[in-house]
Amino acid sequence: MTAPTRRTAGRPRSFDRADALRQAAVLFWRHGFSGTSTRMLSEALGVSSSSLYAAFGSKAGLFDEAVRTYALRYSAIYERAVAEPSLARVLERVLIDSVEEFSRVEQGHPGCLTSSAVMADTSATLDVRTYVADLQRADEALLCTRIEQARADGDLPAATDPIVLTELVQALWQGLSVRSDLGAGRDELLGAARFALTLIASPGRS
Repeated sequence: MTAPTRRTAGRPRSFDRADALRQAAVLFWRHGFSGTSTRMLSEALGVSSSSLYAAFGSKAGLFDEAVRTYALRYSAIYERAVAEPSLARVLERVLIDSVEEFSRVEQGHPGCLTSSAVMADTSATLDVRTYVADLQRADEALLCTRIEQARADGDLPAATDPIVLTELVQALWQGLSVRSDLGAGRDELLGAARFALTLIASPGRS
């Protein structure tokens, strides 16, 4: 008599931390911190609640790491941009590359996580908002230093105030990020960013 064939269980999906953070970020974008349950996260990540807690400690811990991860991605844009040889390219990379990051619709991103309403709906035990604010101030300081260098190098009219220009670029960045969070499309945001860059480049240019 032939022994019955034993059914083997399918292999569990391997845990990819980067993918888990991306999936979690999408849920937090859509439902907010309070509206995203542990069960929703477990189902989206394809892991048990116990595995989720083992990896991130808690829902709050997962949210904290997701926000910090995306905040660092935005800051990396500034770090790459300031290495460009001309100020025009620096500003272009800050705005255009940021729009591309905000609008990764193929990854389920509906906008900029760090400027979304989600940031007002966090656990009282988290300091993630302070972390994001400090990181954005560091980005601003990096940009201002690069603008000061451009003025010293003659790549910018001597009468230009680096602090004011930095504030303008940051205001544009914040505006684009909020608009992306409200559902503006990539083409719309890119058009606005490119037009803004044209206006910034116009004064004092021949």
